[in-house]
Amino acid sequence: RFCLFVFLINICPSLHFYVEEGQMFYITALTIAGSDCSGGAGIQADLKTMSALGVYAASAITAITAQNTLGVQSVSAVSPSLVKEQIRSVLSDIRPLAIKIGMVNDIPTIRAIVETISHYKCNAVVLDPVMVASSGDSLMQNNALHVFRNELLPLASLVTPNIPEAETLSGMKIKSSSDVRIAAQRITKYGCPMVLIKGGHLDGDNKIDYLFDFSSSPDSEYIFTEKTIETMNTHGTGCTLSSAITAFLARGMQMAEAVACAKSFMSKALSEGKDVKIGDGHGPVNHFFDPESLFKKQYL
Repeated sequence: RFCLFVFLINICPSLHFYVEEGQMFYITALTIAGSDCSGGAGIQADLKTMSALGVYAASAITAITAQNTLGVQSVSAVSPSLVKEQIRSVLSDIRPLAIKIGMVNDIPTIRAIVETISHYKCNAVVLDPVMVASSGDSLMQNNALHVFRNELLPLASLVTPNIPEAETLSGMKIKSSSDVRIAAQRITKYGCPMVLIKGGHLDGDNKIDYLFDFSSSPDSEYIFTEKTIETMNTHGTGCTLSSAITAFLARGMQMAEAVACAKSFMSKALSEGKDVKIGDGHGPVNHFFDPESLFKKQYL
């Protein structure tokens, strides 16, 4: 019992609590992101994904969007003070084993998240730099990029940009696989040790994602290849992948294994939902093609 207490205090050292031997608990994760009223992306996609993977999902909403499969009609940020209180409420009681951060619209929201999670040393923080929706609509204010890179990135264990987002974060164009590594090196200079650059925006029969781990010497590089799935239903794919990685990390996997499992989940979710019509634009993936029951563990 003492070892478990020490383990949990190391994950969240500002939380002081006691557990009883034999008590059951769910594996938990927290998603901090914007709400998508159409249900395909954002908080809704995160909750569906984590739940489908057997992880108890808590949430903190950073923004309310009016959007559907055709695009984003409007965005309204939640007050920074309320964002803080949502996160504090979850961290002080639910105590998630992993955190996923998605859409952050402005500087006050970014700083609210930074000020709050910096006090809780959870074992994994996955940062999905949601800057532009699948429809092409901007989801982050232009003046927020500097604060995002310099204050939020250093708190993350992994950042998961697609090609356009990686270009923005690195300040360079990516036209080849060799450019991908250079961009990843530039991104990690802001303090995040691992970068997953998603190659879905590069042409080809296969979609190749690159995971770079610069936290050890020598550096590690992993390549994940999945066959391109022809479908209009790509709304929320970035949110789904990053929340799947978070769920697998909460379940105890190491980063490369978590990414591999998340990639497999994402590919199957795309395939199982490729011919289904929801809305008149980019529809959602099928998050529940093979849902798992919530994982329960016992305090020893």
